[in-house]
Amino acid sequence: MTDSQAVVSQAAERYASALFDLAQDAGQTDAVAADLAGFRTALSESADLQRLIASPLYDAEQKARALAAVGEAAGFSPLTRKFLGMAAANRRADELAEAAGAFLDMVARAKGHSRARVVSAAPLDATETDKLKSSLRAVMGRDVELDQAVDPSLLAGLRVRVGSRLFDSSLRAKLEGLRSAMKEA
Repeated sequence: MTDSQAVVSQAAERYASALFDLAQDAGQTDAVAADLAGFRTALSESADLQRLIASPLYDAEQKARALAAVGEAAGFSPLTRKFLGMAAANRRADELAEAAGAFLDMVARAKGHSRARVVSAAPLDATETDKLKSSLRAVMGRDVELDQAVDPSLLAGLRVRVGSRLFDSSLRAKLEGLRSAMKEA
């Protein structure tokens, strides 16, 4: 899911909800959450995995087998592997990142936390991460788990999305605002 997409598709939400129920019943919520966080990281870092999921050249069965193999190689739980394969077999491979994000949001809510997507111009160190968590805790009134990504096009600063709320303190956004103000003048 890209940062510009604020709404998770209904299908991804349904898949995440079904997986959440299954994981709770099996007592594997934390294990599946760790697996899906790892899957999202692998997906964001692997161009080959991105092509596999997005390409119409592979049919649903090929995607299901490939994702099951990826899950097995990564050491994912059987429930996670079955979920990845089933979603791909049902032609929903392109929505797996969204479904994983929705699942992680459900786990965070169940624990009384919120999840925030943080995109920064450069990687955040531990001190910066702790300060950001403290600031978000003060604003949100609860603990916040961070999904971090780096986007050098922001130039400086960061962009934080918590649910439908967006906090954008990037230099790029400030320059865009200045450009817009100058056009109006």
